[in-house]
Amino acid sequence: MAAPKKGRSHGAQSRPGRTLAFILIAMVALTGGMFLSGHTTPRLGIDLAGGTSITLKAKSEPGQKNAVNQTNMNTAVSIIERRVNGLGVTESEVQTQGSDNIIVNIPKGTNEAQAREQVGTTAQLYFRPVLTVAAGAPTPEPSASPSGSGKNKATDKATDGGKGKASSTPTPTPTASATSQGRAVTDGLKADSSPSPSASASASGKPTPSASPTPDAATAALQKKFTDLDCTDKAARSQVTSGVKPEDTAVACGKNSSGQWEKYILGPAEVNGKDVDKAQATINQQTGAWVVNMDFTSGGSKKFAKITSKLSQQQPPMNQFAIVLDGDVVSAPSVSSTLSGSAEISGSFDQQSAQDLANVLSYGALPLSFQEQSVTTVTAALGGEQLHAGLIAGAIGLLLVVIYLVVYYRGLALIALASLLVSAVLTYVIMTLLGPAIGFALNLPAVCGAIVAIGITADSFIVFFERIRDEIREGRSLRPSVERAWPRARRTILVSDFVSFLAAAVLFVVTVGKVQGFAFTLGLTTVLDVVVVFLFTKPLMTILARKKFFANGHPWSGLDPKRLGAKPPLRRTRRAPGSPVGPVNTKEA
Repeated sequence: MAAPKKGRSHGAQSRPGRTLAFILIAMVALTGGMFLSGHTTPRLGIDLAGGTSITLKAKSEPGQKNAVNQTNMNTAVSIIERRVNGLGVTESEVQTQGSDNIIVNIPKGTNEAQAREQVGTTAQLYFRPVLTVAAGAPTPEPSASPSGSGKNKATDKATDGGKGKASSTPTPTPTASATSQGRAVTDGLKADSSPSPSASASASGKPTPSASPTPDAATAALQKKFTDLDCTDKAARSQVTSGVKPEDTAVACGKNSSGQWEKYILGPAEVNGKDVDKAQATINQQTGAWVVNMDFTSGGSKKFAKITSKLSQQQPPMNQFAIVLDGDVVSAPSVSSTLSGSAEISGSFDQQSAQDLANVLSYGALPLSFQEQSVTTVTAALGGEQLHAGLIAGAIGLLLVVIYLVVYYRGLALIALASLLVSAVLTYVIMTLLGPAIGFALNLPAVCGAIVAIGITADSFIVFFERIRDEIREGRSLRPSVERAWPRARRTILVSDFVSFLAAAVLFVVTVGKVQGFAFTLGLTTVLDVVVVFLFTKPLMTILARKKFFANGHPWSGLDPKRLGAKPPLRRTRRAPGSPVGPVNTKEA
């Protein structure tokens, strides 16, 4: 007689230890990554950590219609975020609320007055001629003369020259531009504001006076400021831009295409952001590369033609103009001919970097102003009280769940508590890692979402346990009951968690502000519930079902057949092959 075939599901369930080992290894890896990252606690939102919340309302400039739109608001958020981060704030939150409000949350430890001044004013965008460029960070003295930097060749239109958030691998050309060291230097501008190529740069990139008359005290101070500037220091970058007027010769910092800081001496502003009519990122039909097209107003076109006429006659880097936003150089294209009306900035752009530069240029002409609606200060003490209250509420909820599990499910409560512990560890570690990764901040609504998740997770265990009990009531032993109950419980758990996740996703999309923290936490814990039930609870239950304490139905196991009212197992007698069906009459005829 042929041996009976083993079911495929039996082989899959015979090694639950591997599944448990997998999730435990994942937990150890995530926890190790948390400690290696240096972040061992979740990042707290402003309502828990304390700080200042500023609400700004956007208004259209006179004569502008429909200026308050999603595109302009997103651009304004980007610029305000740059400003707040420039103050040294590393955990600020800038986001839109509704159609015309911007919320700026600044954690404690920041100069609130300075922050309010920065976020409430319009961005300052200027086009300045480049006089000097050098490495932003201290560099060793080169042993050989500097070579070309491989920046893009200037065309008949403005060419980025590797700036403007271009990609880190600019295309080299036969005509190399000046490097970040050893570039041409001038002591200042002539009376007509045109750059004067009367000086040269030393090999280290520091300004070297020429044979021209001795610079005055202001020029000497500017050169010393330039020489001593370290653009890799955020505090130094913030100080160097303070108090600079458009008509002044200025020192500024900016990043090149390789992400390295460079420092500049820039001439007085020749064109301002209001002279830009519009800017947009497009694809050049001839080269297929991303470029940024600028259109100027009638007055701006004349100014731009005047400055590009002067710059096109200079040698690198003095044939460049710097696009300066709030004192930072965001791009420094070179010019080879006089431009007016419109210009194209080309370089090693991808779509994102081209759109970023176009947004910066557009912001200078953004027909929006912002009015401060409200300023709310949350003290750290108040935030601590809210967090303390939230944790107490969570502890009470968890305690009630534990009491219910122990009283009703007895030994099975150990499995539920172990699963809750695994879920809590994964939630804590992932929330901590998401802080520096995507800027996730744990606020009070997010804590509420985590508390609600306790009930969602416990509900999954109850569904599984009740399915097992139903099978035992039908007269089956524990091990078959676990395997028969799992497919039915799995479907119910997946449907329930899908509904919870869908509700969290919709809530996250249609809401703004702190409510999104609740939705995000609810969605995250719902996904983790599925992971824990599939990779921990089910394998653990399969292993414990082989132990005598559970398999024999101990009264404290929660699976006692007598307490569950189990039916006696169905027993059938075998009949011999070929025997007649039904009663046999042995009486002779």
